[in-house]
Amino acid sequence: MTTRIGFSEIPKGLMSTMKTAEEYIEGFNFDAGLLELIRLQVSHINRCAYCIDMHFKEALAAGETQQRLYSVTAWQEAPYYSAQERASLAWAEYITLPTEQYHEQALFERLLTFFNKAQIANLTFAIIQINAWNRLMKSFAIEAGHYQVGQH
Repeated sequence: MTTRIGFSEIPKGLMSTMKTAEEYIEGFNFDAGLLELIRLQVSHINRCAYCIDMHFKEALAAGETQQRLYSVTAWQEAPYYSAQERASLAWAEYITLPTEQYHEQALFERLLTFFNKAQIANLTFAIIQINAWNRLMKSFAIEAGHYQVGQH
């Protein structure tokens, strides 16, 4: 695949807006491993190869195990995800695929056992943000495989 719009060709305003959102997300004080699991799963759902590569590497660097990373797409069947991670991954899938049939209130109530409403709002924003990155990277056809941890 040929890159349609390279990083150097992305308008500065677009990148600064996305980076400002990332800085906001970094201020949440959520567990980095949890955020990377969510980012990786959402990237799998959206089939964004660049983001899958990036978040797999970032999660490994944050101390996540390969087993949990390569099986995150089957988190519902794997025994090694916590109840908090399961609630968060279910919410991420709901936000990413809103046309699917979900029991939204039940998902939200599960999240309330781990997070307050402000934290849920911020978690939701982080999910929306990775969806935005996925769509940008796929639209621009940014090539996967070359990401280095901490590059962005």
